[in-house]
Amino acid sequence: MSYRKTLKLICGFAGGSAVVVLAAAAADSRGYFGEQRGEAASRWSRFTVLQAAQPAWTPASHTPAPTGHSWDFNWDKRDPSALSNGKKKETATEDPSSEQDNGKPKATRNILLIRHSQYNLSGNSDKERILTPLGREQAELTGQRLAALGLKYDILIHSSMARATETANIISKHLPGPGVDLLSCDLLREGAPIEPVPPVTHWKPDAVQYHEDGARIEAAFRRYIHRADPKQKEDSFEIIVCHANVIRYFVCRALQFPPEGWLRMGLNNGSITWLTIRPSGRVALRTLGDSGFMPPDKLTRT
Repeated sequence: MSYRKTLKLICGFAGGSAVVVLAAAAADSRGYFGEQRGEAASRWSRFTVLQAAQPAWTPASHTPAPTGHSWDFNWDKRDPSALSNGKKKETATEDPSSEQDNGKPKATRNILLIRHSQYNLSGNSDKERILTPLGREQAELTGQRLAALGLKYDILIHSSMARATETANIISKHLPGPGVDLLSCDLLREGAPIEPVPPVTHWKPDAVQYHEDGARIEAAFRRYIHRADPKQKEDSFEIIVCHANVIRYFVCRALQFPPEGWLRMGLNNGSITWLTIRPSGRVALRTLGDSGFMPPDKLTRT
């Protein structure tokens, strides 16, 4: 078989391993795998090398096996089938399937998590850590972006910290409609949700802070991140203005990723993270830290 035909055969079978197999075939042709043994022996040697370079494949194993835990559809403890288990029927004629259907969520919740804008890092207290001029400009841009999406927002909830409150107030001026209700919440304040893995050297809260902040941020997750109430008839769009650590922890928890990995994500100031929660309990991350609507010279992470 000619060298060109051999090369085509190798590339055709090897696919992504073509470089490895080609090197092996070249070595074989130069006698590195033994003495020249004739054309038939050489072809057999190349075929053996080709088999070794290729992963085992069968029709039943072409899809990688799933790793980790399976998806928990009752992650928010609101799955209708789980809620109805163990409940006694009111009457003998009550249809349990009808009761379960009435308790099923029917609407989708869209939760837009906004990181606060750039703020004064030199402030000694929370009240002094207000937005910088650039931070106020970032909040304006975020508000304009949310308005441009053309969505009907139901509520705007924000952390009670100064930088998040100011960011929310600026954003609210841009939202369409008669006015979106603003709600302040202490649970959404910045903190240390859980010790990150891998650890970092520049930021090491003590165990007490993880214990206290972690419980509070987990309580915030349970309050705000869940499927819609069965009484909700239409899809909702809710805005939560808070902090990077809180948002990253929320994303890991909602997607059922290990929450210890929260610090592996970075979020720009004023960025938009969009979670969608279906009535079935499925969760999708539509955007993570979207800040492409800002000019490059306006992007910060402080």
